[in-house]
Amino acid sequence: MALLLAAAMTGAGATAAQAVTVQAGTARTGTVQAGDVLDRLKAIPGMQVTEKTSTLPGYRWFWLEYRQPVDHRNPRGQWFEQRIMLQHKSADLPMVLYTSGYHTPEVMFTSEPTALVDGNQISVEYRYFSPSRPVPTDWRKDTIWQAATDEHRLIRALKTIYDGKWISTGGSKGGMTAVYHKRFYPRDVDGSVVYVAPNDYRNNDDRAYDEFFETVGTDPECRAHLQGLAREFLKRRPAMLERFTAAAEKNGWTFDILRTPDRAFENSVMDYEWAFWQYSLQSDCADLPPVDSSDDVLYESLDTISGLSFYTDQGLEPYIPYFYQAGTELGWPSPKFAHMRRLLRHERSYHPRTYVPRDIPMRFDNGRAMRDIDNWVRGNASQMMFVYGENDPWGAKPFRLGRGARDSAVYVAPGMNHSGRLITRLPAEQQAEAIADLKRWAGIDEDAPTLKSAPTADDPLQLQRPPL
Repeated sequence: MALLLAAAMTGAGATAAQAVTVQAGTARTGTVQAGDVLDRLKAIPGMQVTEKTSTLPGYRWFWLEYRQPVDHRNPRGQWFEQRIMLQHKSADLPMVLYTSGYHTPEVMFTSEPTALVDGNQISVEYRYFSPSRPVPTDWRKDTIWQAATDEHRLIRALKTIYDGKWISTGGSKGGMTAVYHKRFYPRDVDGSVVYVAPNDYRNNDDRAYDEFFETVGTDPECRAHLQGLAREFLKRRPAMLERFTAAAEKNGWTFDILRTPDRAFENSVMDYEWAFWQYSLQSDCADLPPVDSSDDVLYESLDTISGLSFYTDQGLEPYIPYFYQAGTELGWPSPKFAHMRRLLRHERSYHPRTYVPRDIPMRFDNGRAMRDIDNWVRGNASQMMFVYGENDPWGAKPFRLGRGARDSAVYVAPGMNHSGRLITRLPAEQQAEAIADLKRWAGIDEDAPTLKSAPTADDPLQLQRPPL
């Protein structure tokens, strides 16, 4: 749904990864002996290490579990194991810290900054996303400061091995996570590349989202067609629900959180336009079905673009940590849905409180945390790069730089959507400027040969499209 930002890849390829038994001191290809980096990782207090078979040439792959306090202000209390994936090339190269803001990908992939600096990479799982969830679970500690401090402790530990330049990056909620970490611990990294990160510092004023949908793209017929389809789904509610409930029965989906299939269906319809622009290009409008298509064709379009299964219990449960944060600190988008309001029955359910079980208390801080972040970015951002896609709804409320920002920039990739591969989609002059800044932050000579970019198919925000 539109309240949930795109996460990175999860699950895919995990079963194919096989653990590798490594003898200390055994020579391996690369710049270090196997025993060197493996033993040094194992020597970090609280760190568990398993080496897996690498699927990327030149890299070794380590699955790490790092012991973290649930409450960094009370280290004598409960602790949990946080999962990290390390792609090691050489301790002499820069380290790129990637976070999706959700589960960590269980496959090897190369973020765009990693490719551009030809560096090492760690992918950090956000606290409270399984399996990095403490049990019992004190949800009050699922905060941006606690998560930033997780990364701060991890960076301090890994800098005993990787003592060169560090770059933080992430897309969508992962980009937000990179910003929050930089705000609380600005000296941890030497630069930050933030992709498609919304900045909802005025949660009660969401006119920007409505203005976005009224003007996105250059084809008004495309916008009108999407709105017409959304209305048609609601007009054919009985036929759509018949197919949805049949799919739920077949797949064992349940609706305890949202209570009824009708509420789940309607939330999916409210996602339809948002989902299209988030993951598709304007040119994909040509593939949308006509409004007078059969019930089966329309249902397939709704399911393909919105993902009806997400509003089941099985779809919502993995993302409860996000919805909790959206409803307590991050804020959430609230489009007006004027073109289909008369057909809606459950518009007020489009809210993060709806998606969190009632036995978990929530209270919104009225934007205090996000106003602090926004003020800090405007007045103190340094070595920060914000990159947005022009046609991505999450860019309707972007981060902006103020007079106090230094060595930082905001870029918009023309015609692009919600992607973590946007630097190489910028106009040539801006692209060269952005790459030069990134290399400078990473301590890489501007003329040094590095990968121009990771392949588009390796985009963690596009490779596996999670529920909205």
